[in-house]
Amino acid sequence: MLDFDAYLDRLASSDPTPGGGSAAALTGAMGAALLAMVARITLGSPKHSSVHALAQRIIQEADVLRSDFVAARPLDEAAYGAVIAVQALPRTTEAEKRVRMERMQAVAGLASATIRLAELAAALGNDHLMSDVECALRLARAALDASAANVKVNHRFLKNAEVITAQASRLAAFLDTATAAERRTLRRITA
Repeated sequence: MLDFDAYLDRLASSDPTPGGGSAAALTGAMGAALLAMVARITLGSPKHSSVHALAQRIIQEADVLRSDFVAARPLDEAAYGAVIAVQALPRTTEAEKRVRMERMQAVAGLASATIRLAELAAALGNDHLMSDVECALRLARAALDASAANVKVNHRFLKNAEVITAQASRLAAFLDTATAAERRTLRRITA
């Protein structure tokens, strides 16, 4: 179990890990948790009984996303720790750098899925919880943007143009899909 205060102390320390990737995963997990909360509250509301199946789906997907984000956090820390350790050696291999970027792309994929799930949560129509849906959406977007930033920065350190192109294309697809879902969700929230 994560001791949040201790984690924040480690994040604020001079140690390189945890860093931005780990924080992105934790941010995404909070967004997914909020979506699960919205669906659970809506599920218990007789006023919203017509969306029972959708609420159940959101709960299941949000719980899986939250779990995946939580699992990704220490994996990113370990991957980045390995890169830092290798950088202390005379040469750094591309393999360690590529593993870290793949982990960050996984977080970006989870964040994109969380943004799409926020669109479904907004469709539940529970006006009292729309601010929570928007908070979840913005947390997921922050996780996506932070992950994308990490991937893009690390591309500078890779020499394999094929790997960079493939990762950039995959990242662009995550960003495009998420941005479209984000716009639709915000329109629904503010309607």
